[in-house]
Amino acid sequence: MKVKYIFITSAIFLSQAFSAQRQMEHLKRGIVAVPANSGVFVSWRLLGTEPQNTQFDLYRTENNKTKKLNEKPLLNETNFLDKTVDKGKSYTYFVKSNTNDLWIDQDVAEYVANQKPYFSIPLKTPAGYSPNDASVADLDGDGEYEIIIHQTGMSHDNSQKGITDEPIIQAYKMNGTFLWEINLGKNIREGAHYTQFLVYDLDQDGKAEIVMKTADGSKDGKGKYIGDPTKNYVNENGFILSGPEYLTVFDGETGAEINTVNYEVPRFAGSLNPTNEQMTETWGDAKGNRIDRFLGAVAYLDGKTPSIVMSRGYYTRTAIAAWDYKNKKLSLRWLFDTESSEENKKYRGQGNHNLSIADVDNDGKDEIIFGAMTVDDGGKVLNSTGYGHGDALHVGDLDPSNPGLEIFDIQERFDDAGAHFRDAKTGKVLWKLPSLEYSSKSKFQGPGRGLSLNIDPRYEGSECWAAGAGVKGLYDAKGNKIGEKTPACNMGIYWDGDFLSEILDGTVVSKWDWKNAKSDVVFDAKDFKCESNNGTKKNPSLVADLFGDWREELIYRTADNQELRIFSSTIPTKHRLYTLMHNPQYRLSIVWQNVGYNQPPHTDYYLDESVKEIPKLNIYTVNPKK
Repeated sequence: MKVKYIFITSAIFLSQAFSAQRQMEHLKRGIVAVPANSGVFVSWRLLGTEPQNTQFDLYRTENNKTKKLNEKPLLNETNFLDKTVDKGKSYTYFVKSNTNDLWIDQDVAEYVANQKPYFSIPLKTPAGYSPNDASVADLDGDGEYEIIIHQTGMSHDNSQKGITDEPIIQAYKMNGTFLWEINLGKNIREGAHYTQFLVYDLDQDGKAEIVMKTADGSKDGKGKYIGDPTKNYVNENGFILSGPEYLTVFDGETGAEINTVNYEVPRFAGSLNPTNEQMTETWGDAKGNRIDRFLGAVAYLDGKTPSIVMSRGYYTRTAIAAWDYKNKKLSLRWLFDTESSEENKKYRGQGNHNLSIADVDNDGKDEIIFGAMTVDDGGKVLNSTGYGHGDALHVGDLDPSNPGLEIFDIQERFDDAGAHFRDAKTGKVLWKLPSLEYSSKSKFQGPGRGLSLNIDPRYEGSECWAAGAGVKGLYDAKGNKIGEKTPACNMGIYWDGDFLSEILDGTVVSKWDWKNAKSDVVFDAKDFKCESNNGTKKNPSLVADLFGDWREELIYRTADNQELRIFSSTIPTKHRLYTLMHNPQYRLSIVWQNVGYNQPPHTDYYLDESVKEIPKLNIYTVNPKK
């Protein structure tokens, strides 16, 4: 379906109605000032709790003299290009809104003379380590995000033998202040499928906690050990197949352990000394590979309060545990296990290297999209295609003509369903693409990656494409092939100011030129001595709407591993949109960005230049400082 390409001021349509109001982070204005080609670019947040027509005035202070920069109230944007400056001088910027919330508006942006076009965070990187995936949350309740970074040393994929270094998690404020370091110890293996961390305000006090799988010898941010630090369960191949496993909640401000419980599901329930045959039958092998494939997320399973979701296994046996955190204690909410009943066994092997969280049935409660199957908020399977394991997964309002949310998923299979597009609520497959190439080395073959992003304004909905196994071409949301050539199949980002996604591949942001079927580079972090992470996955430490207007920022490590650099777009936009971090699905997507093969975060609404209605979000915030 073709639609007219119209530039309008703002546009979103919320595809779901939330039956329960959700508490979101109480953020300040998040104003930033960044040097641009013709001046200083200033941008700030519109919060999800504020009216779309909120008025703003922008002020600049120099030598104790303050000047209002806009002649008329700013009604259609949350950014301003200040062309009347000398970039060799220093300035302070702030905004005033007609909401009269002085706590939110008290933010200021300091522009320093000859400032670099990025924000720098010096790191205390341990020798031999490298900054990897990151997360953000308000750890101290000041209305500003802190950065939690995973420092990785020697690591190994679960399929590889070898001793790994101890995983290290650090926290920093945006001004570079070091907060704490947690060392998970020798009994937690370092690797993309093994080591993950969840950062979120679990008890809704306005300050975020951090949750991780721990073991004997894990050390919290105060230097306290969990369990017995003298124990070493690492075997001769570098795997950890014995010893206790824990789940720990740490304080976000200090890194101190708050509560530790036994990890669910244990490795070999019902058998302390399983045979190789038993291990292979249950998990898929006896090497310590598939048994230690973990995923994690945060979900509002009751629609009101966040729960922790942790899983083990996806090739054969799959176990997903939901935990609640209340009064500083963890309690098991429910446990889904494919081995617990004959009914559940048919859902073995459906998980991906990633997951997503969304309210797919529009009841106000979140579901866990676990590859080819979706688990309802109560821990029962809602639907499943039965297509099995894959590497990429996208959930959002990908086709606005179909009610509710949709899922684009790829599978490691050689048949007619190498990639498919399904209705999220019912699981009905709306269209699919075949894997055309077969590998004699493996019974599994399918695309290694897949993307679903709105990059072509001529077609309603998100465009879909995949890489590998002969799946070629660009497809619209109805499965019609609309092009032979495709952009890179890695990540996406909102960067240039329109409501179409840009393509993110490694350190490069590019715009898809649909007229000429090619990508045009608009930004490259390599120009600033930055590098991407995780080999061919080539992702930054994080893509998220950290501050400023609704567009997303990029966090990269420097090539010497001693610094994080945060980049924010300086392209003016007339579009106004509340911060993406106040959209519940997008915010929860940022939580699982460090988990497995992370995919771009998606909102629960369709974003396009042609949509005209902006509904009010059903959220609220609580200021912990009042």
